[in-house]
Amino acid sequence: MLTPPRTVVRREAGLYALERALQRRGFRYVAGADEAGRGACAGPLVAAAAVLPEGRRGEIDGLADSKLLTPASRERVYDEVVARALAYAVVVVPAEEVDARGLHVCNLAAMRRALASLTVRPEYVLTDGFGVDGLDVPGLAVWKGDRVAACVAAASVLAKVTRDRIMVDLDAVHPGYGFAEHKGYITADHTAALRAHGPCREHRFSYVNVAAVSGLESRPPRSRRPLGASRDEPMERSGFAGGTVGVALGEQPQPPAPVGEDVVMEGGVR
Repeated sequence: MLTPPRTVVRREAGLYALERALQRRGFRYVAGADEAGRGACAGPLVAAAAVLPEGRRGEIDGLADSKLLTPASRERVYDEVVARALAYAVVVVPAEEVDARGLHVCNLAAMRRALASLTVRPEYVLTDGFGVDGLDVPGLAVWKGDRVAACVAAASVLAKVTRDRIMVDLDAVHPGYGFAEHKGYITADHTAALRAHGPCREHRFSYVNVAAVSGLESRPPRSRRPLGASRDEPMERSGFAGGTVGVALGEQPQPPAPVGEDVVMEGGVR
C-alpha cells in the first residue's frame, strides 16, 4: 500500500496555506480555536472557535493574530469573521471558575465546549500552542497558531474582542481599577489600583499578585476566594471563609493545586 506524499507547509506560504493543504487532503471543514485572557489577573477567560469557508470567501482582509491588531482593526476584522464564517462559537469562563478549577483546566474545557458548539462539525481542528484532548476528530497544536493559520487567527479575534467588550462593561460596574484601559492585565496602574482598593469580585484570587494584596497568599490558589458572597457586595481584604465556587461545564473539580500552579503571565503586560 502506497502512503501519500508528505505535505510540507512553510510559514512564508501565508496565513491560509495550512488550511488549504488540509482541505486538499480531504478535510473540508477546518476549525481553529484560541483564547483570550489567560494572562490577565481580572475578568473572564474567553475561548472561541471558528470555521472559515474555502477559497476566496474565507480570506478576510487584515486578518492576523489579535494581539498584532489595533482595537479598531480588531473590531473590523471581528465583524468580517462573524459575517463570513461558516460557524463560530464563543465561551466565557468567569473569574470564579478559573479560581475554582484552575486556569489550564478551564482553558481546555472552554475550547472543547466552543468546538462542540459549532453548527458545522469540523473535520480537523487547529489549536494555538497546545493540543486539546477529548475531541473526536484529528487535530494539531500549532506553535503561534494565531500567526500561522487563518481559522486560529479568526478565533483569536473573536475571543479578544468579546473579552475586551466585557472588560469595558466591567469598568462601569467596578470603577477605579481601569479595566477599560488595561483589560485586567497586570500594568503599573492596575497594580496601584489593587493596592489602593483591594481586589473586587472580578479579580482572580488564585493569582499571587491578587492574593498578596488580599492577605491570602499563604493559602492554596483554589481556596482563596470567599464562598457564597454576592458579586455585588464589597470585597473585604481579609477574614474570608475558605472554599471554592461551583463547577461548571459538567466536569469534576480537580484536587487542590500547589501554590503558584495557576499563575500564568502569557506574553507579559498587554
